[in-house]
Amino acid sequence: MLEEIKSLRKAPEEEYYVPGHRTCAGCGPALQYRLVAKAAGPNTIFLGPTGCMYVANTSYGCGPWAVPWIHAQITNGGAVASGIEAAYKAMIRKHKTDAEFPNIIVMAGDGGSADIGLQALSAAFYRGHNILFIAYDNESYANTGIQTSPTTPYGAWTTFSPAGPVIPEGKKLMPKDLPKMMAHGHPELKYLATASLAYPLDLMNKVRRGLNAQGPSFLYVHAPCPKGWSFPADKTVEMGKLAVETGMFQLYELNEGQYKLTYQPKEIKPVEEYIKLQGRFSHLQPEHIQKLQQFANGRLKEVGIEVSVPAQ
Repeated sequence: MLEEIKSLRKAPEEEYYVPGHRTCAGCGPALQYRLVAKAAGPNTIFLGPTGCMYVANTSYGCGPWAVPWIHAQITNGGAVASGIEAAYKAMIRKHKTDAEFPNIIVMAGDGGSADIGLQALSAAFYRGHNILFIAYDNESYANTGIQTSPTTPYGAWTTFSPAGPVIPEGKKLMPKDLPKMMAHGHPELKYLATASLAYPLDLMNKVRRGLNAQGPSFLYVHAPCPKGWSFPADKTVEMGKLAVETGMFQLYELNEGQYKLTYQPKEIKPVEEYIKLQGRFSHLQPEHIQKLQQFANGRLKEVGIEVSVPAQ
């Protein structure tokens, strides 16, 4: 037991997401990918639906993976993972391989999980495939020019939701709550968690729990994007922490139906402290910021955190 506790507190030294990619400086999705790969280890197959972590990682015929990786269409990450899982199980059952069953991980952006890829993700979970589906959320279609996605926050400027005289707030809609969607209605779900690259050990331990769950597992990772959010490249981790400290993102897990809040900030900061550092929110007026504060307060109450910042 003591050795197990120590292992949960120590990051592996081995790297399976290595130099050889062309992501942006300070790229949040690349940082979380490195942490996920370290936690998963060598017996892993990654699937990459089209998105930032496919395009930027496979430029010019090279890639940064020291483990097997396969490209999937943005629509079908869950379907491709289902096929790989079923094929391995069949080969093991028919004694056509003596290989250990691998970790099968889908690494999909918010478009490939919450939007275009949602149908294949949901179907794979409904069928009960033993896979870990990770949604890295940089809150836009960043690979194709920072277009709005279902997880783009209210008020964010994107190329598809520019702020102007007619729509001064930019994006008018609140974001989808993808973890809640996955938690309800998928009876075979074994493990679900949210994580942030700003809390690396928490993220890596949740990867391990998901892989050990023996069934469909879902991990939703907050991955700040310097380019899309317009903040300095050396502030990625700070952005991740502020998202949690202001209630714009929460850290929790659902393990075999048992809910647990895995991190609670000592003090909830105003949402304005988070958004004022991002150029995509620079056009917002006080009434728009109040609406975002109300959104954060509501999400905090849902996960059991007492709200300390009033929405004026």
